[in-house]
Amino acid sequence: MAFSENNGHASVATHVPTKINLHQKSRLLEIAFADDASADGFSFQYPCEYLRVFSTAAEVKVMDKPVAGKQRVNISSIEPQGNYALRIIFDDGHDSGIYSWETLYELGKQYETRWGEYLKNLHKYGLSRGDGRETDATGQVMINLVYFIELAKIAGKDEEAVAIPESVTNVETLLAWMRKRGSRWEQAFANDRLQVTVNKQFAEPYTLIEHGDEVAFVPVPR
Repeated sequence: MAFSENNGHASVATHVPTKINLHQKSRLLEIAFADDASADGFSFQYPCEYLRVFSTAAEVKVMDKPVAGKQRVNISSIEPQGNYALRIIFDDGHDSGIYSWETLYELGKQYETRWGEYLKNLHKYGLSRGDGRETDATGQVMINLVYFIELAKIAGKDEEAVAIPESVTNVETLLAWMRKRGSRWEQAFANDRLQVTVNKQFAEPYTLIEHGDEVAFVPVPR
């Protein structure tokens, strides 16, 4: 049984995590919750930036302006706090936020509303999310694509360096972009026909694609 803090008194937490995974490459914290009203419960993916700007730390809550410039912030580590919360340590040095299960659940459920309000607040105060994606000297995001087996035949090469458009941000959008090369590519790059690695690590659809990454495509045996 999990407990949450409420004005110094412990109370039974309504929502309890069943899975907590930190995806540092994708800058995402994934938490699944059990829920009595649903057999499957709820699963949320929290961008690290979102958790940072909505930190529960007292010094953040009393700020007159929104936290800005955290677009590329990442989570260095997470530490359980008893059986009721997580302490999240960010790579910008912020480490005083304690996020109870109930707070994390609400942040997940209210993501779209809270994020929209945050962006409006940034605009109101003339602030920005910070530096965007890294690029080369010409402003392009360059990645190296590696093809295996029949994919190399389709590409006519084993590997190539390409500049990806702004719309390509993760594995899912990269695959969608690759399919637009033609009918042979559309079929070969279907989600169920490939295993994708990024920098030699198995990737998920939401794994971020960044400047300098090596992305390899391996056909799945059929």
